[in-house]
Amino acid sequence: MQVTVEKPSNLERKLIVEVPEEDIDIKVTARLKELSKTVKVDGFRPGKIPFTVMKQRFGPRVRDEVVGEVLRQSYGEALNEQDLRPVADPVIDPVEAKKGEGLKFTAAFEVFPDVALNPFDELKIERASCEISDADVDTMIETLKKQHKTFTEVERPSQDGDQVTIDFIGRIDGEPFEGGEAEGFELELGAGLMIDGFEDGLMGKSAGDDAKLSLTFPEKYQNAELAGKAVEFDAKVQKVAESALPALDGEFFKKFGVEEGGEEAFRKDIRENMERERERALKQKLSRDVLDQLHDANTLDLPKSLVDNEVQRMRQQTIQNMVQRGINPANMGLDDNEAMAEAASKRVKLGLLMAEMIKQAEIKPDSAKVRETIDNMAASYEDSAAVVKWYYDDPQRLRDIEAMCLEEEAVSWLVEKAQTTDVKISFDDLMNPGQTDS
Repeated sequence: MQVTVEKPSNLERKLIVEVPEEDIDIKVTARLKELSKTVKVDGFRPGKIPFTVMKQRFGPRVRDEVVGEVLRQSYGEALNEQDLRPVADPVIDPVEAKKGEGLKFTAAFEVFPDVALNPFDELKIERASCEISDADVDTMIETLKKQHKTFTEVERPSQDGDQVTIDFIGRIDGEPFEGGEAEGFELELGAGLMIDGFEDGLMGKSAGDDAKLSLTFPEKYQNAELAGKAVEFDAKVQKVAESALPALDGEFFKKFGVEEGGEEAFRKDIRENMERERERALKQKLSRDVLDQLHDANTLDLPKSLVDNEVQRMRQQTIQNMVQRGINPANMGLDDNEAMAEAASKRVKLGLLMAEMIKQAEIKPDSAKVRETIDNMAASYEDSAAVVKWYYDDPQRLRDIEAMCLEEEAVSWLVEKAQTTDVKISFDDLMNPGQTDS
């Protein structure tokens, strides 16, 4: 076998493999002799068929089978011989296999890049900590109260914070559009759920009033077909209702599973929940910051096929999530390959960097850590044992948890190697600015 390697680019490889006819002929002869022991040919007893007859009858078919097998085998041997690691299956073209001329084929593919990590001690990482104050608990309780507020119909013009019930229809260039019409639609004014100007146009309206709203969809609206377009809405207010917050009483506490102990027990329960969320958020923030630092500190050529595969995986995952939420993905701008390719490239790069770091650090999956993680995830379910079994019954689900634990171990390892500074942040900033605001 003769192997030639061409390098069209840094990561592209072309293997030109040639196998002499002699090697193929030896395998064809052996296959025909073996076949003669079982095949039936009129006029001959099994096992007594002359080789010339076998060759004439079955030679072409057997040769095609052998050529296919030799191609696969010689491709694998050529990879080992040249110490190449393909990213994906090769494109094999052309294939020349005329009888008497042996086999010659070209296999084109991308290889994994060589990953050379910059020194970890040059990375600068901020490790956040967060204290939960009584004021934070107060803010969270106010947020929970707002989530459970009630509305009572009033006979006055609407104002900020009211809920209006409306019928509306939207038109673009005078024509109604899909999803632009509703009856009995309940909208809280000031919540910012509609496009700019929609809620403002309903301020000061009373039941029975009409409103004509001339607006424009945002340039980056989620429905790509409507983005940036002028629209007119005709709306009619059916009723106006003002909000009222619930009292901090036993009935309210029961909604959160607090049956006894009054406000003190309720506040304790809220604080404990916030502490659990804090720990989860701190871990996620540290991991995100570490991975961003690792990504930005290292340059790496990325195989196009890996990025393309990640784009497709992300698109399919997005479509699946939309369908599960009852959203039609057809008009959601999922053909924006440039935006997805950027995110996919970052994921692919981080995956390659993390794999090399885990290899260098000799980090291995810890079965005890995996079990602890699964137990913690299952603890919030009524039948936790069934949830644990659900994870262990599926190898892919188990691998996902192992990968998550490996990443946590790798992040912790990197934090110890890097220049780490401890910083304090507020609970509100940790949980994303505005999350606990009104």
